[in-house]
Amino acid sequence: MFWLNRMVLGNTALRWLIALGAAAGFLVLARLVRAWLRSRGGGQGPPAGLAGLFARTHPLFALALALAVAAQFLEFPPRLARALDLVLPVALLAQVAAWGHRGIGLWLDLRFPPVAGGGAGRAAVFGFLLRLALWSLVLLVLLEALGFNVTALVASLGIGGVAVALAVQNILGDLFASLSIAMDEPFAIGDFIIVGECIGTVQFIGLKTTRIRSLSGEQIVIGNGDLLKSRIRNFKKMVERRAVFEFSLAPRSPADRVERVPGTVRRIIEAQAKVRFDRAHFKEFGDWGLKFEVAYFVLEPDMNVYMDIQQAINLGLLRALGADGLELAFPARNPQVPDCGGPAIGAKMEP
Repeated sequence: MFWLNRMVLGNTALRWLIALGAAAGFLVLARLVRAWLRSRGGGQGPPAGLAGLFARTHPLFALALALAVAAQFLEFPPRLARALDLVLPVALLAQVAAWGHRGIGLWLDLRFPPVAGGGAGRAAVFGFLLRLALWSLVLLVLLEALGFNVTALVASLGIGGVAVALAVQNILGDLFASLSIAMDEPFAIGDFIIVGECIGTVQFIGLKTTRIRSLSGEQIVIGNGDLLKSRIRNFKKMVERRAVFEFSLAPRSPADRVERVPGTVRRIIEAQAKVRFDRAHFKEFGDWGLKFEVAYFVLEPDMNVYMDIQQAINLGLLRALGADGLELAFPARNPQVPDCGGPAIGAKMEP
């Protein structure tokens, strides 16, 4: 067995065999652990998620660890030893970054489930910002490990960053506005909103713009910064809808019948489903009739439900007023007769 003491690249053959055996044993162990983690990562919940996360360990990372284990049994020249000393930290840093990238995705899935309204938009914003911060930190640590002066680099980037920030301040404003939307949640995807003169359903919340599908069908794109400067009316978050309407009766309606009208209106409204009556009053003497004002609550925010109920109330009111001999009053319209230069109809002619 004299060949075991033979020198190969500065180390005996025995040392090389021990190093290769240690590396091979480590790779086998890593493969077994990875298979076990994959079997545990198919369930639900955070433990299964973490098991699935570590099961995605890259094979090159396991190879780098095996190389580091083998290097413990060998001796190398100083320059090669320093290079090998960098292999494990760099591989570990890259793997931790990959775990962090995947971990952010798992956290976002738990925090913003896809079934929840607006979860996709908020997850996209938070995911972009968190991953940007993660990989920026990883890059700085990697440069520090490779011997670069990170302090000077960050200082120079800070000076240049001021100039860049001034040049792209509108873009940065929209970016931070998207973060505010994701955190404050004034609206979500699928909500029906009114922003200024824009009315429609939110389709997409991005890093710079929000897209709204209007009632007439076209897509409206609004910058997130401009969006937060406007007053936003979100009808999706409405718990119930308050409805107020008016009608007028003919001026010469009998007082005893007018007195019965509020009670009649109340009975008609309370006969509807998903409705809470508020009030009905003979409000005032209008210019063309006796004006009534009615208020009630629809217990569902849906616009179609409200319109169906209002239609039923209007029809019931027409029938009840007709049965009581009352007539609705409408503003009189005076037709405009064009002046053709002749005498007005009915005017007395001078001899």
